Amino acid sequence: MHASSSVPDTLFFDLDGTLIDSATGITRCVAHAFERLGLEAPPEAELRAWIGPSLRTSFAPVLGDKARVETAVEHYRERFDRVGWTEHEVYAGIGAVVEALHAGGHRLAVVTAKNEPHARRIVEHLPFGGCFADVIGATPCGTRSEKPQLVAEALQRLALAAGSCVMIGDRRMDIEGARHHRMRNIGVLWGFGGEAELREAGAERFAATPPDLLRLLG
Repeated sequence: MHASSSVPDTLFFDLDGTLIDSATGITRCVAHAFERLGLEAPPEAELRAWIGPSLRTSFAPVLGDKARVETAVEHYRERFDRVGWTEHEVYAGIGAVVEALHAGGHRLAVVTAKNEPHARRIVEHLPFGGCFADVIGATPCGTRSEKPQLVAEALQRLALAAGSCVMIGDRRMDIEGARHHRMRNIGVLWGFGGEAELREAGAERFAATPPDLLRLLG
């Protein structure tokens, strides 16, 4: 069901791989966690797949033991809190697109599996961070970390119906989270997932570059 054309859609943006290229910060913090546990970190190419899912989802199959997973998450956060949150680049052109969508009357929010306090800090420091009405992220304890839960929290917090929103993201989790709520979605191709992953997840539309979002949402 499409929203009334008189009211612009509310747009939910993923953070990592959609607004910012956070590969450096995330992979260095994961490597730091392995190092603190006295283990060898997976190769960097493999660690790129860790960008998108919740931390516990990625650590669990490698470390197995729940207590070790929690210790790894603590080590990751310790470095991320200190320096990792600054280790990212804003994708070229996305800031102008966010500002144009905001100026066009869209309500914008960030919906991310990143720990909410960290996500808020990053968004507040973005030159266009003021365009977002809210930042919805994972609870530090992990009780809310999967995309369907995060989208549900965003809908509840902003008092919105799923039919009036669009989820925009680069990984299958973003598309799956939207589809769980029968929400329209756009897969972006400049992030970490790629077209094959997004298509398989059921992405409805694709944006190859940030300006494509203006065309798709206009």
